[in-house]
Amino acid sequence: MSTRRNFITSTAVLAAGFVTLIAPHFSPAFAQSWPQKPVTIVVPFAPGGNTDGIARLAAQRLTDTFGKQFIVENRGGASGAIAAEQILRADADGYTLFVAALPVMAIVPAMNKVKYDPIKDFAPISNIATNPFVLVVNEAFPAKTLAEFIAHVKSQNGKLSYASAGTGSLTHLSMALFLKQADIEMIHVGYRGNAPALADVIAGHVPAMFSNLADVLPQMSTGKLRLLAVSSEKRVSQAPDVPTVAESGYPKFKTQTWNGLLARKGTPQDVIDKVAQEMAKAAKDPKFIERLAGFGADAQGNTPQEFAKMIADDVVLWAEAVEVAGVKQQ
Repeated sequence: MSTRRNFITSTAVLAAGFVTLIAPHFSPAFAQSWPQKPVTIVVPFAPGGNTDGIARLAAQRLTDTFGKQFIVENRGGASGAIAAEQILRADADGYTLFVAALPVMAIVPAMNKVKYDPIKDFAPISNIATNPFVLVVNEAFPAKTLAEFIAHVKSQNGKLSYASAGTGSLTHLSMALFLKQADIEMIHVGYRGNAPALADVIAGHVPAMFSNLADVLPQMSTGKLRLLAVSSEKRVSQAPDVPTVAESGYPKFKTQTWNGLLARKGTPQDVIDKVAQEMAKAAKDPKFIERLAGFGADAQGNTPQEFAKMIADDVVLWAEAVEVAGVKQQ
């Protein structure tokens, strides 16, 4: 009987030691080995635009850091809704990420019936970068400041027009919000994209618009445009002499777009944290900052919690903008 008891005890001790040896491989630390294979980063637009370029910068940074390929997959259509819905069909394992632009998360759901909830269905990781807008006028426009712009528009009794990248675009909605705050009226002229709208402002066919900064930067030295104010909270490094709308008398006004990393809700928190921490480091890297500046963008690299609040705030802001602009839900 004693021999049998000793055998059982010895077996138990050996089993406990074996469990101790293999436990680390099945503990939460196992998940820290992510990524073990290539990661797909879905972009909701075609190659060549700002979102695509920023996504590729982030993908290269993550590839270099984690030693596995981060592959950009462009999935355009339905103003980004198709890509967003693709994320919801992916496994919540960290191997499919999403570089979303603000319109996909805050404007498209306010204007169209979509199959995703921007708050409930995604896990925010980190905002890569923000892009402000800038109020520009043709060189022949008499105003040289925002105050002069408002005074001149008022004197024309709502007869002046403004251009935008299209109905429901950020440039359209930014101007709609500003006109409401400034208590002035203008006529909206929508184009199929920011570039043709800006081209008509340069040509003098339409006097003004809120343009994205990236398209304005190459025109700054031509003298064909006058930059009156930027829509961001702070002045931008690419045009430090241009004041913000907020400091020009409208402290509550701030609009900007962003491109940020998200995952499907339920993705392991340690994966989200690892990616967010790396984007925070990237946002302090001079080379990364310089390359983003080429897109008219400012590096952010905020935390998942900060990014979640930003999205929630933008959902409210842009729903209001859609209503102010009188854009009906499709």
